[in-house]
Amino acid sequence: MSAPLPAQLEELVEDFTAVPEEDKLQLLLEFSHSLPALPARLGEHPEELEQVVECQSPLFLTVEWDEGSEPGPEAPVRLFFSAPAEAPTTRGFASILHEGLDGLPARQVLEVPDDLPERFGLTQLVSPLRMRGMSAMLGRVKRRVRELQGA
Repeated sequence: MSAPLPAQLEELVEDFTAVPEEDKLQLLLEFSHSLPALPARLGEHPEELEQVVECQSPLFLTVEWDEGSEPGPEAPVRLFFSAPAEAPTTRGFASILHEGLDGLPARQVLEVPDDLPERFGLTQLVSPLRMRGMSAMLGRVKRRVRELQGA
């Protein structure tokens, strides 16, 4: 039995599993259009973002505590991603992570199973290299959350 997911992430997995295989890439493309832009303060300081080198396309991310929250396992975390428009697969998965994890308590983010990328049913549709990039994004997010908790 797979580990349970936070509700909003479970809903995204259900969205992908509900569509026929031939429509999954189109759904991922739609997600790529909804990745929020970086806030100006991060756009002006790209050195505050970490590159996920396992991604085929240049993807950068950072994780912060929600403004005004007390750091700890129940503190909400905020996720920020930067990926070029010409990298729809990478942007799409970043957008899924943003929609599914942004605002969750640190504890819940850390509990997300590492097999999350496989749960979207994309393994047959995207290259193993892209799947590895998706897993690396999740791994970086979780590592950054652990670093925040230790700071």
